[in-house]
Amino acid sequence: MRSTRTVEISTGLFVLLGFAALFFMVTQITNRELSVDGGSYDVTARFENIGSLKPGAAVSMAGVTVGRVDSITFDQSVYKAVVKMRIASNYNRIPNDSDAAIMTSGLLGGQYIGITAGGSEEYLKAGDRIELVQDALVLENLINQLVASFMSKKDDQSSSSGGQNKTEEAKQ
Repeated sequence: MRSTRTVEISTGLFVLLGFAALFFMVTQITNRELSVDGGSYDVTARFENIGSLKPGAAVSMAGVTVGRVDSITFDQSVYKAVVKMRIASNYNRIPNDSDAAIMTSGLLGGQYIGITAGGSEEYLKAGDRIELVQDALVLENLINQLVASFMSKKDDQSSSSGGQNKTEEAKQ
């Protein structure tokens, strides 16, 4: 009787500890704070596919968070997603020919925007738009392309081997 109670209490503590660890991880993953000491400025980029990018996602350069995604809207005139990014003003020397790509942190992690610096001597300023963009890679699309590629190779092999059999039968 005593050992059963001890097992129940230790199991309950283990589950409670698991929930506390899960809560801690969720608060760390969804941390959207951006240290903006001297303000910030907004830039935009237009993407054909943003995947699962969300407002509050990080904007980074060389692995350093330089801003956050402020909002995502849809431009019906060009049928693209418009991503507004808020960049901390202490990162005011980003070349205006830089490119922005939607990237994924880890295999199943959240998405963020990675900016790669260009070579221009002019810098992004409030209201500018990043022209060079790379859309999000959607895992389902990649899998569909892979399956389609295998299916077309299989069809090519079966039709070429079928043609060889008919040629061999004609020779006999």
